[in-house]
Amino acid sequence: MRKHLVIATRGSQLALWQAKYVQSALCKLHPDLSIELAVIKTRGDIILDVPLAKVGGKGLFVKEIEDALLGGRADLAVHSIKDVPMFLPEGLLLGCVPKREDPRDALLSLHYDSLEALPKGARIGTSSLRRQAQLLNQRPDLVIANLRGNVDTRLRKLTEGAYDAILLASAGLTRLGLTAPKRCDLQVEHFLPAVGQGALGIECREDDYDVLCLLAELEDGTTRVCVEAERGFLAELDGGCQVPIAGHATLLADERLEIKGLVGEVDGSRLLSATRVGEKSEAEALGRALARELLDMGARAILQKLYEQSEEK
Repeated sequence: MRKHLVIATRGSQLALWQAKYVQSALCKLHPDLSIELAVIKTRGDIILDVPLAKVGGKGLFVKEIEDALLGGRADLAVHSIKDVPMFLPEGLLLGCVPKREDPRDALLSLHYDSLEALPKGARIGTSSLRRQAQLLNQRPDLVIANLRGNVDTRLRKLTEGAYDAILLASAGLTRLGLTAPKRCDLQVEHFLPAVGQGALGIECREDDYDVLCLLAELEDGTTRVCVEAERGFLAELDGGCQVPIAGHATLLADERLEIKGLVGEVDGSRLLSATRVGEKSEAEALGRALARELLDMGARAILQKLYEQSEEK
């Protein structure tokens, strides 16, 4: 068993927190293990003046990190799993999915404590088409304004008065111990999160037995099957994290898996949603079946129109 490992991570405050969390967990289990962090800047970190949907491409926040793994410059990488494409490069796999944090979105504001309390025409900051579609479906009067940057940067822009409210993942706020004067966590039943939101994915080389053995100790089986269903759903839709797609799976009391999915028009004029329940042993297949149901309901036309508009730009 090797005594020294390198974790590749993005350099944001949240990414570093996540990498240090895994570093600490592994060192607690194996006190003689030495682990260092290697900060890598990804394309998604560099391009900050353009909305994510216009940057295009999958793997915006992971490609350079995966190159480091394949090149032997790092032994494992800690990602927010919602940033990880369904299909990984040959030679890499998700060696571990730890227990999930809160999957919900949070509405943050200086003055307003709920979506309903926002004044007519309020300016809302988000770079997510998924959030935009659901916001405008519930409140067509809202003005959606692009918001990029790290969690602390986005909160600073809110504090400076650039927005009436912003939307962020509850998990990131919890992990960093951050909030705003007014915070409302949006319930999953009424506002579906991104696929994999709140979950971490630890990527490594598939032939690295030492690392795989270490990561097995951090694995959470429930989170893994839920994430597999959600990622199967996203893969069947051929979607990335920059499209108006939402999906969330939960393990029911009878040990069966329930997954809810949504595809929406960017302007919120139409949201298509459906739910499926099945065996957890067939998690990915369940997610893919849900996706096909939504495609037949009209999601195919919605997504095709979006991709065509993206290509024109």
